[in-house]
Amino acid sequence: ITDAAVRAAKAVDYEGAGTIEFIADASDGLKADRIWFMEMNTRLQVEHPVTEAVTGVDLVEWQFRVAAGEPMPLKQDEIELNGWAMEARLYAEDPANGFLPSIGRLEHFHLPDGIRVDTGVEEGGEVSQFYDPMIAKLIVHAETREEAADALAEAAGQVQVWPVKTNAAFVMKCLEHPRFVAGDVDTGFIAAEDADLGAEPLSEMGIEDAANRLRQFASPLSGGRTISPWDHLDGAIGFRANAPDHLTQTVRVDGAPHVAQLLDEDDHPMTRLIGLSATRVVAFENGSAFDVSAFARGGSGAGGPASDGALRAPMPGKIVATPARPGDTITKGQPVVVLEAMKMEHALVAPFDGVVGEIGVAVGDQVAADAVLAVVTAA
Repeated sequence: ITDAAVRAAKAVDYEGAGTIEFIADASDGLKADRIWFMEMNTRLQVEHPVTEAVTGVDLVEWQFRVAAGEPMPLKQDEIELNGWAMEARLYAEDPANGFLPSIGRLEHFHLPDGIRVDTGVEEGGEVSQFYDPMIAKLIVHAETREEAADALAEAAGQVQVWPVKTNAAFVMKCLEHPRFVAGDVDTGFIAAEDADLGAEPLSEMGIEDAANRLRQFASPLSGGRTISPWDHLDGAIGFRANAPDHLTQTVRVDGAPHVAQLLDEDDHPMTRLIGLSATRVVAFENGSAFDVSAFARGGSGAGGPASDGALRAPMPGKIVATPARPGDTITKGQPVVVLEAMKMEHALVAPFDGVVGEIGVAVGDQVAADAVLAVVTAA
């Protein structure tokens, strides 16, 4: 495809930055005669760092030089392709919720070291509904495809973003999937393998680490220290209590209760944590973030919203359709209101079989996050 791209550019006497796209039929293995030209874009695209990595060429610099009337710094036969490069787009989105964009303030934002990272946001910045949800690109270069995939999966697992959700864990699972490792991927890969691409829950070790940290802050051994929001809690802890070695403590992980064993010092390294308060921390593991809080006996906890039939806007946006009408009999999963935000449409569907009650919005309305858009009454 490199040779075909060069010949295509020569055919039209093209000089400048451009991206040529191909479509391939790999149903019987990837073969040279099963690849077809699709289109050419007369600009750099999001994936241009992959080309830069395997050629050692700064394409953005070249673009400026050509625009200034300078000749190309190298001839085609002077450019060598070396190794393998892979890039992952880090999106502010929720793969577990249909890849719905996630917006809000980046209270904590840490990207992996040791690889190329291109980003235009920083900690404290705002992910807005008005722009594309891509917040960074992770690019790796290695001698082989396998090494590049391993390095990118490791990098995705080191992403720490809170409270905005990202696709980091999803990217890691894709890269580790046997079909991807074997190169057996196509446009139906995600739909076919969706069940295997979900983020892993916080590990028992991670729960124990977080519980230990919460216990430490609650203990007199902490010397009355108060935790500052966004404290970085990396590193081993040395908690001991005047009690048996294997104490337990109940904590909530994203609202669900878990019983954790409180460990002696040096049992294992601490999961990457940040502190929100003396009773709440965020644990980062394999690209996911988990809200861990002390368990309040008798409390209702931070569970999910009640299934009261109220359909709420998951983010600010514009109403683009109301396919249901008040009084309609409706089945679970049937769209009631369609919201547009961050260049995507999101259908709010009936949570159960029932009857549409009030629809409080009309097409064209701008709505705030968490606004009640419609109500469905159970049949």
